[in-house]
Amino acid sequence: MSTQPNTSSRFHVSLQTRAVFAVPDGAGVGIECRSGTVWVTLDRDPRDIVLEAGDRFEGTEHRRILVSALQSSCITVSDAQPAAMPLARPARAWSPWRLLPHGLSPA
Repeated sequence: MSTQPNTSSRFHVSLQTRAVFAVPDGAGVGIECRSGTVWVTLDRDPRDIVLEAGDRFEGTEHRRILVSALQSSCITVSDAQPAAMPLARPARAWSPWRLLPHGLSPA
């Protein structure tokens, strides 16, 4: 029997009205509103994304995400499907023995 390690992480954050929670790199990060109402903004993105209880947002780009509580709220933050960071060097210079920083700590 083969088991794979669970590489996803998930945690809950309680936000008081007008509190802000920041995610430095939102690629592959999920934000789920469990209660209340939050406003999600991404750097250099003109959209207004408002989440109410039960709504979810999935980050797809390497941008900072700010989650602002419009009222007392609880969110779940998960990185169940982390996106790969772009390589800074050409592919031929990549080595499987060198770990690139992804903003996540190894377990």
